[in-house]
Amino acid sequence: MFSAPKGVPEYFPPTSASFLAVRDTLAASARRAGYGYIELPIFEDTALFKRGVGESTDVVSKEMYTFADRGDRSVTLRPEGTAGVMRSVIEHGLDRGQLPVKLFYAGPFFRYERPQAGRYRQLQQLGIEAIGVDDPALDAEVIAVADEGFRALGLTGYRLELTSLGDSNCRPAYRDRLQKFLFALPLDEATRQRAELNPLRVLDDKRPEVRELVADAPLMVDHLCAECRDHYEAAKAYLNELGVKFTENPRMVRGLDYYTKTTFEFVHDGLGSQSGIGGGGRYDGLMAELGGQELSGVGFGLGVDRTLLACQAEGIVPGDLARCEVFGVPLGDAAKARMVGIAGALRAAGVRVDIAYGGRGMKGAMKAADKSGARFALVLGERDLAEGTIGLKELATGTQTSVPLADVVTAVQDAL
Repeated sequence: MFSAPKGVPEYFPPTSASFLAVRDTLAASARRAGYGYIELPIFEDTALFKRGVGESTDVVSKEMYTFADRGDRSVTLRPEGTAGVMRSVIEHGLDRGQLPVKLFYAGPFFRYERPQAGRYRQLQQLGIEAIGVDDPALDAEVIAVADEGFRALGLTGYRLELTSLGDSNCRPAYRDRLQKFLFALPLDEATRQRAELNPLRVLDDKRPEVRELVADAPLMVDHLCAECRDHYEAAKAYLNELGVKFTENPRMVRGLDYYTKTTFEFVHDGLGSQSGIGGGGRYDGLMAELGGQELSGVGFGLGVDRTLLACQAEGIVPGDLARCEVFGVPLGDAAKARMVGIAGALRAAGVRVDIAYGGRGMKGAMKAADKSGARFALVLGERDLAEGTIGLKELATGTQTSVPLADVVTAVQDAL
């Protein structure tokens, strides 16, 4: 007997309806802000992620699914979406048209992590990218799109954490200052090596003993250049205009190296240690690093899996769990033939319909109708056929009325 790979969640009815509702609600928020959909490859050239995400990150150094294809080319299952979007924008010249280029994507991403609740090896994400304009108002819009999506689902138990990671003008001096601080600490060899490659990552260490050591470390937000400081203050002002509440977290460090300036994370405390439900920020040098123009971008990735877990933690059931609205119960071969046609007509009219297949009797068919979640059952027997009528039964109350077969589509639509 086969089973799903370890760390890969599966969604099937009725929970899959909630999964789709979460994804579609987050996507709707992006579409309302003018973001167009982009479909990306599941795998890319490994070098894209090494250059775009950063070789010192855990994502690249420990978590990527990398393998040689039959042409002996190194390819990697995508661990995140931004690098792939940027590659596509450069390859297809989207940056040569109207700016910003505003895109959204959705689908599975892959990281070899230790599986636990909310931390999967195949994770479902929805992301947006706005490329080509360095405007703090755009930073605020991106954040607001995510916030609107969460609120549209009914979520209230999350918070937005915000900071600035500076840019190529002010980060090098801060990096030197931070490294001097870190190298004076009694760090283990692995942590010291990380401090040499990317000292910011040490501030993100989850071990209590390391957290205690770096408690007094200098913070990027206190060493911003004037341009980055102005950008950060403007982004916060725009968020206030949009009514998006936030908390400043100067110790925030995102897991990907390309972030600059405005950086953010949405956190839900109902999820335990895996509390992040989404995050993102601005990336000023990524396009040039991947061979494109010197254009800035800003975006986010929201965890669909974790957002669904957040909904469950708050007792929210997104979407309609019912498989159908109407369930057809034909009694006899002639009634079954007519019911198939009725079901087709109702579906064409936009009604979700299922039928009791396999020649079930009345009792078994009505039991199936109840399990389907339908509001109404259509009951059709030989006598009904002879009289030109069909029974329309409300399953919650058991009330049944007889309607003319010729008017069944209209009668069902009116009842719904």
